[in-house]
Amino acid sequence: MTVSSIRAPVRIIGIDPGLRRTGWGVIESEGNRLVYIACGSVEPPETLPLASRLLGIHEGLTKVLHEFQPTEAAVEQTFVNKDGAATLKLGQARGIAMMSPAMFGIDVAEYMPNLVKKTVVGAGHADKNQIQVMLKILLPKAEFKRADAADALAIAITHAHHRASAMLRKAVMA
Repeated sequence: MTVSSIRAPVRIIGIDPGLRRTGWGVIESEGNRLVYIACGSVEPPETLPLASRLLGIHEGLTKVLHEFQPTEAAVEQTFVNKDGAATLKLGQARGIAMMSPAMFGIDVAEYMPNLVKKTVVGAGHADKNQIQVMLKILLPKAEFKRADAADALAIAITHAHHRASAMLRKAVMA
């Protein structure tokens, strides 16, 4: 890992996993400069069985990965809530969100929701509106229609800011 590898332009996809909507956001990062590329969400029909919905998420992310060719990926870590069954299902969607870029040979970093909020807004308990306001400042050309896509952009920004640490952790573990 060198300073030039950290400062070289990199295309990052952020993924906010969910069974109803999996948000994705693609940015380019060069040093401290961030450029909005695209964002959206994959929305498999809720009437489909779970396995088919998971397949729909994978197919949608695969299409995005083909189209935008990111070189790095980041996924939000799942927090455990009181409903164990819902947490387990979300974990399955998260597995698809991690597997899809990995199938392209893209390393996947993981970030806790509070770190994403703290990185983008400056407070670990920021709400979705605060995140969206900051995204408009950090990525003025960004056009997101859903909170899932905005969250995915925030995850990508978090990776852009923390990727040197993630690369160092990976190098140490190797």
